Amino acid sequence: MKQKSEQKMIFDSVGGTPVLKDLIARAELHKQAEGRILDTLPSDLQAGTRFVSCKDGELTLSTDNAGRASQLRFRQHEIMEKLRENELFRFIWKLKVKVQPPRFREKPQLRKISLSKENAQLLKEEARHTKDKKLREVLEKLASHVQN
Repeated sequence: MKQKSEQKMIFDSVGGTPVLKDLIARAELHKQAEGRILDTLPSDLQAGTRFVSCKDGELTLSTDNAGRASQLRFRQHEIMEKLRENELFRFIWKLKVKVQPPRFREKPQLRKISLSKENAQLLKEEARHTKDKKLREVLEKLASHVQN
């Protein structure tokens, strides 16, 4: 195990520049690039689309569903033409689109279905024919939950 003096902290500098400042600068550059890309996309394709990377003239985007990915691929020449007008993306020659569904989806709220009068009557009849006392009580209690 290393001594405390030998251990490096995240905030120590690596290669002459502080690591944290470098990460923040990269994140800001990525955010600006994503904003410019989303501005050039057609409005119906902006929602759910994210900028992933741009390396060696290959622009990678991700989207949340396959339908939007197909539309992006179908319109890739139009999109790349608009992007090349921007100095940052003038050497784009290829567009890759990946589908990455959202990790968490909002669950629909559970809606309680009210007990119909007919079903309540059936429960009462079943309770009358049941020999088990505890089961009879439960069935009668369920039958009492009918909504008018």
